[in-house]
Amino acid sequence: MSLLTRRHFIWTGLSSVALAGGASAQAAQRNVSGWVSQRWQDHFDGLGKACILCDTTSKTLHFWSGDGSDYRIYPTSVPMTDELTRRGYTRIVRKRVGPDWTPTANMLKRDPTLEYMPPGPGNPLGTHAMYLSWPAYLIHGTHDTRKIGRRSSSGCIGLYNEFIADLFAVTPVGTQVRII
Repeated sequence: MSLLTRRHFIWTGLSSVALAGGASAQAAQRNVSGWVSQRWQDHFDGLGKACILCDTTSKTLHFWSGDGSDYRIYPTSVPMTDELTRRGYTRIVRKRVGPDWTPTANMLKRDPTLEYMPPGPGNPLGTHAMYLSWPAYLIHGTHDTRKIGRRSSSGCIGLYNEFIADLFAVTPVGTQVRII
């Protein structure tokens, strides 16, 4: 009887471990990052100078170089609400290292204490900014790293400062941008 009990104990223990492992694997599957590789062909007619896709659902930015040899994915912050999120096609019209920041009229309605900020550590645009053809919409860095991966902006797409510097270096003015 002692042998049967020992076998029963071992078998029950192994079964429990297997079941727990299965549960962990299922939990991990549900917790997998929303980062999914994208194909530029699904979003653009051609690469042109380069292409950027900003996916507000997965909170990622996808970059393709003009010759298609360079594909990069970056984590982003996205607009706080759907009302602040502009979707569609635009392009990069200018770039700036050390941008200054002026609050928009809508930002001032929400918080009248906001003021102009010169470049520097407190500036919400971070170290680099790429301006879109839509007024007041940018792809920029942030000094507040808590914002990345969240709905936290007033309409812009934000990246860690080191990632915006990397993207800034490879993105020419005229790059196509799609925000979905």
